[in-house]
Amino acid sequence: MRGIEIKEYVKGPTDLKITNLPDPTPKSNEYVIGIHAAATNFFDILQISGKYQHQPAFPWIAGSEFAGVILSTPSSSKNSKFKVGDKVFGASQGAYATKVAAREEVLKPVPKGWSYFEAAGLFVTAPTSYGALVNRANITAGDYVLVHAAAGGVGLAAVQIAKALGATVIATAGTKRKLDVAKSFGADHTIDYTDPTWPDQVKKLTPKGRGVDIVYDPVGMIDKSTKCIRWNGRLLVIGFAAGNIEKVAMNKVLLKNISIVGLHWGAYALNEPEAIGPVWDGLFKLIEEGKFKGTVFIDREFVGLESIPEALESLASRGTWGKVVVKVPQERRSKI
Repeated sequence: MRGIEIKEYVKGPTDLKITNLPDPTPKSNEYVIGIHAAATNFFDILQISGKYQHQPAFPWIAGSEFAGVILSTPSSSKNSKFKVGDKVFGASQGAYATKVAAREEVLKPVPKGWSYFEAAGLFVTAPTSYGALVNRANITAGDYVLVHAAAGGVGLAAVQIAKALGATVIATAGTKRKLDVAKSFGADHTIDYTDPTWPDQVKKLTPKGRGVDIVYDPVGMIDKSTKCIRWNGRLLVIGFAAGNIEKVAMNKVLLKNISIVGLHWGAYALNEPEAIGPVWDGLFKLIEEGKFKGTVFIDREFVGLESIPEALESLASRGTWGKVVVKVPQERRSKI
């Protein structure tokens, strides 16, 4: 197979090289998947430079999120959930390659009517947003929800989920293109958060200027968001894409009777595995009802493993929206 192997940390995506590598040797409980599309994530950039909290031992293959077809099933199971030829998406270390090994619990069936390209970016962002809004913020129909960085991968997922569950969505972003994208995915209102008056603009969009019920924040804008949240409001801490771990004046939390709630979806497998199934059940229901669609960036196409460095660079530049996904053409099999 071909892939991007990391033997030492690199300064950035442009230092990544594609090489010929041995096919993955699956453990007895692992499938082998032929990758048709691989999604990019900010943590991939951190990982290749040695700055992520989870660093595999050298050598390792970069990438984690993918969609593809089952090539082989676990040797330890006679009745595996997936069969050879099934289309799946999921996450496992080594997605920047033409093949990857993965356990059953990190694989899901590609939704009916979805392409590999659309499904590759589903595994991380969709459950993060659903788990946050439903499990942590207890969203209900009629809520006003403020989604920051609404044109990002988790942001577009949050916009769609909140709308599907009956909320009014106010989306923020930093460019007109991104605001237009958020609107096209269902946002009721859009606001440019580079305008310092955005908290006041948000409040004016809510009944009697009371403020929003829920703030979904993957950026690091919790402190300013306390200015436009209502009594008993819920602030969701999803991430710190702006790069700074912000500090919040806690008197605001007391005075407005608000809750600040974190969501670390990746840690559910260890700490609360029983919550994972219901989240995916809820997501697949929305997909089947046509209320949730893929959030893949389509302004520019990335094809082939050779385009992964460029795709990661584009992601890091903040010039993209949604999920940046790379199409991975299948290797030609020898006729000998």
